[in-house]
Amino acid sequence: MTVVKEMLAFNERFVTEKQYEQFVSDKFPDKKIVILTCMDTRLTALLPQALGLKNGDAKIIKNAGAVLSHPFGSVMRSILVALYALGAEEVIVVGHYDCGMAAIDPNAVIAEMERRGIDPQTLQTLKASGMDLEKWLHGFDSVEANVMNSVSLIKNHPLLPPETNVHGFVIDSGTGRLDVVEV
Repeated sequence: MTVVKEMLAFNERFVTEKQYEQFVSDKFPDKKIVILTCMDTRLTALLPQALGLKNGDAKIIKNAGAVLSHPFGSVMRSILVALYALGAEEVIVVGHYDCGMAAIDPNAVIAEMERRGIDPQTLQTLKASGMDLEKWLHGFDSVEANVMNSVSLIKNHPLLPPETNVHGFVIDSGTGRLDVVEV
């Protein structure tokens, strides 16, 4: 049985047995926060537990490295929607130690793209069009500096409500310990 088929079979039992009832909430975050964090699998259950959050407490946005790479991209749009339409009042950026984006090799990723079937001509076309894949795929050198950059972009965004507090943290993905990042 494939993983997806296993998930669908589990989901059918989950719904039939009404296991969802313990997670019932609404779309408004009870603790009025929105969190930008990394998609690292180690944080899936650890981060909410380390912050004392239950289902419904926070809007959680995840991407590779908790990177806010564009002030008018989908991550910032999600933060603004959480603040203006969903009742969030504070923003938290949480990076983590041992993040894969701090060690990612863009050239290795591009080589893997080719190995998995992306035509080298497609890559050349992107390059000729001005797309710098190496720069786009590059992560960061310091998790603290990345969190500071994301916090700064959010704090200085022209559409951020002026009274909004924005905080930065780095979490230990093994223990859940939080370190404050000052901006």
